[in-house]
Formats: sequence, structure tokens, C-alpha cells
Amino acid sequence: MGHQWYVVRTRPRSEKLAAKELDQDNIEVFSPSVKTPSVGSGTIEGPLFPGYILIRLDPESDGWPSFRFGQHALGLVNFDGELPWLPDEVIAELKQRCDRINQVGGVWTRYQPGDWVRVVSSTIQGVAQVVNDGKNPQTPVRVLLQLFERLVPVQVHRHELQPLEESPDEKTHAPRRTRGSGRWIRGFGPRVSATA
Repeated sequence: MGHQWYVVRTRPRSEKLAAKELDQDNIEVFSPSVKTPSVGSGTIEGPLFPGYILIRLDPESDGWPSFRFGQHALGLVNFDGELPWLPDEVIAELKQRCDRINQVGGVWTRYQPGDWVRVVSSTIQGVAQVVNDGKNPQTPVRVLLQLFERLVPVQVHRHELQPLEESPDEKTHAPRRTRGSGRWIRGFGPRVSATA
């Protein structure tokens, strides 16, 4: 049967440490990773499959598996004792896809004009509608932010936006008609006609 690729479950956010532990046992390890936008203008590299890495083993070797899982690698993924495996061709294609994703700036959310988003910046917050998205993860997104019952054009970094599933209810953003205690805002309220 020869060498095959198996999936290893790791502790949360420990993919690199688990890969290092297994590599020290001379086991071939592949930890698929892709770039993602980070705070500011840079990118960071993170796991494509959080909590999992891949190792290449020969299931017919004596004493298989011939290694001990360390502090960060928890064990092989199995289904009722059956160990699923992947052929070399699938892993080669996965490596190529990771390379292609990273060449275009990594994994990042692309917005279309008209999409509704929530701005979660440290300086401004609110609901906005996308006007224009950039061509790479470092380009700010142009939005119309609902601010004081007006739409204000602003540019926001991608990591400060959260997509909204549906457009906000217009009723929740209707202009106020009173200042409280029955005091009408100018332009609203009952009209008083002048008498001669």
C-alpha cells in the first residue's frame, strides 16, 4: 500500500507546534496555511483547516503508528476505528491551491457594491452600505455609513467590517420626530394655520 496521508487533530491554535513535534520524529508533515488580512496593512499566515494537520505514514510498517503524539497533536482522525487517508495527488493539488490563494493576497472577504456591513472600528461604529471594494486585502473599502440620520462616505479597513445577512430595517433608522416630552422637532408635528 505504501505511504499515505492521514489527518491529525491538534489542540486549538497549536497547528505549528504539533507539526514541529511530529517533524522531530522524522514524520513528513503538511500544515496547509493561507494569508489573511491583519490589523493595519499587513497579512498574517494562518491554518487553512484550524485544528488539523496532515502527516504521511506507511500503515504497513512494523509497529504502525511508530510515533507518539505529543502535547499539541491529539491523535489521528478516525471514524469508528477506520482511518481515512488521502492520496499524494490530492495533497499535491491542495499545496498548489494554497500557493495560488497566497499569490493573490490570501483569503479575504470581497464585498459587492450595495452589500450591507457593520463597521466595528475603534473610532466609529454603525451600519454601512458598500460603495466600492478594493482589488487587494490592503485596500480600504469605501462605504456609506449611517451616522446621525445621514449617509456619510468613509473608507474603512477590511478587518473593521462584518457582513450583515440582510439589509437593515428602514423603520429602525427612521428620523426622530420629537425631542421627548411631546416637543416636536421642526418640520414635524401638527401644522398650525394662520388665521386672519
